[in-house]
Amino acid sequence: MKKEFIVQLQDAGKRLDTFVLENIPDISRSHIKNLIVEEKITLNCKTVKAGQAIKCGQRVCVEIDEPKQLEIQPENIALDIVYEDSDLAVINKPQGLVVHPANGNEKGTLVNALLFHLKNLSGINGVVRPGIVHRLDKNTSGLLVVAKNDTAHVNLAKQIETKTCHRYYKALCVGNITDDEGIIKTGFGRSLKDRKQMAVFPLGEGKVAETHFKVLERFGNYTLVEFVLQTGRTHQIRVHAKHIGHSVLCDDVYGVASKTFKNNGQYLHAYKLEFAQPSSGQNLCFEVSLPDYFEKALNKLRNGVVYEN
Repeated sequence: MKKEFIVQLQDAGKRLDTFVLENIPDISRSHIKNLIVEEKITLNCKTVKAGQAIKCGQRVCVEIDEPKQLEIQPENIALDIVYEDSDLAVINKPQGLVVHPANGNEKGTLVNALLFHLKNLSGINGVVRPGIVHRLDKNTSGLLVVAKNDTAHVNLAKQIETKTCHRYYKALCVGNITDDEGIIKTGFGRSLKDRKQMAVFPLGEGKVAETHFKVLERFGNYTLVEFVLQTGRTHQIRVHAKHIGHSVLCDDVYGVASKTFKNNGQYLHAYKLEFAQPSSGQNLCFEVSLPDYFEKALNKLRNGVVYEN
């Protein structure tokens, strides 16, 4: 599908990506960025950057590939669907479940389960990520929202971008965090030592990442913390926790192994999610309990037990 627009006087000076977003509302900003990188958005038949200022009379051409038939197979994997309507579904993802397929790993993911349980999913993120607006790491449990159509997807993605979608996490961190609350704000990007990992950088380098935290309980050598995302970078909470010297317990990438608490992944749970319903604007708020293994660890700490039975 190809669309063409002639820049009018009132649009002169706007960024190219902003102009496209305003004229094709059922497309996300990240999708526009990808199309520009793939040279499928041109200005007077020339490829330019997303931030290029446009001028009156210029021709903007946008080429959008027709949706491909999904090749990922539905699988009858149990899902905890907390809420569902015609626009979206809210899922309580268990620890250990990968969100979407990747090369060599096309089965047993949340997407396979969604294709089985839900009739419709948005197609903005392509054939291997239908409906996925935001992600949780494999070993992070908790709430995430899934879009059933492209309009809802764009709306939800915009809420995340503008920080009107609020995502709350609870984490059990190693060590005693002395500050009752605080803000972690850094530059953020791929580690220069290991490209599979993320790392913090000085502000001004990489992308900005901001995390707010509040201490909920202290247990001497461990601290229960609420983290609230202001940005949504890959592994953000885990990397920021490491940055302040208090890695998430049992994080095998950014922390250290624990002889006291054994688990299949980090003690990090997305327990609360708040956003506006895309069609009605109604405020929706969901909260789920901590997983059993997490509660068991907290009960041991509250009872002064810090060893495995």
